[in-house]
Amino acid sequence: MSLLELNNISFAYSKVNGFNLSEINLKIEDGNFVSIIGPNGSGKSTLLKLISNYLQPESGYIKLNGKNYKKFGRREFAREVAFVSQNSFSIFPFSVYEIVMMGRNPYLGFSGFENKSDRKKVLDALEKVGILHLKNKGINEISGGEAQRAFIARALVQEPKLILLDEPNAHLDIKHQIAVFGILKNLQINEDVTVITVSHDLNLAASYSDKVILLKSGNLLMFDSTENIFTKENIKDVFEVESEITKSNVSNEISIKILPS
Repeated sequence: MSLLELNNISFAYSKVNGFNLSEINLKIEDGNFVSIIGPNGSGKSTLLKLISNYLQPESGYIKLNGKNYKKFGRREFAREVAFVSQNSFSIFPFSVYEIVMMGRNPYLGFSGFENKSDRKKVLDALEKVGILHLKNKGINEISGGEAQRAFIARALVQEPKLILLDEPNAHLDIKHQIAVFGILKNLQINEDVTVITVSHDLNLAASYSDKVILLKSGNLLMFDSTENIFTKENIKDVFEVESEITKSNVSNEISIKILPS
């Protein structure tokens, strides 16, 4: 059984807007690292918000482990799926520790107070993403890359089967972009978590993904391995640019170079 199934999913913001996500059919296996790519306006973030249950499809259905999304309660769903949005940064002066503890909300009892187990899970998550030493810092006092790690840790303490991220590398420098994808890959492997992320960086998507969702103008063009997705023909068709694709003989890693027009 697939972890996640999308059956004939369609969505439109409004008739005036003119954007439609049309008849998306996907089956994503447990334990995969999946990147969603496509040009601006192709529906990447919209698709992710549908998977996160933030938006509801106009037609079709989504299932998680064979259970229709409509049958989940909010707390139950939050224990299964965690979502790191583009705009996760807080305007309030919460500490890093407090931000991560918010991820335990689906498990807190009627009192709303965390216990020793919750505190341990938060500290463990902070250690896994490499910012335990920043736990008492204000979330707005640390760098963008460090803050992104904190929000990934918050998602991790929800103990989900599926973590969704909408452009986790937005506004980060190259060092932190690689670090964030490395953390996500480690979580996939060591925590048995399925990761689905929107990415504008084709090389990071090619390096870390097991499979890639390729969108254009609200349509699903392909859902396949990185080797089959990242071809000169596909990049020309979707992004309307010429490219050079190379593959390492040692690691089989794919590299994409966009050529000047």
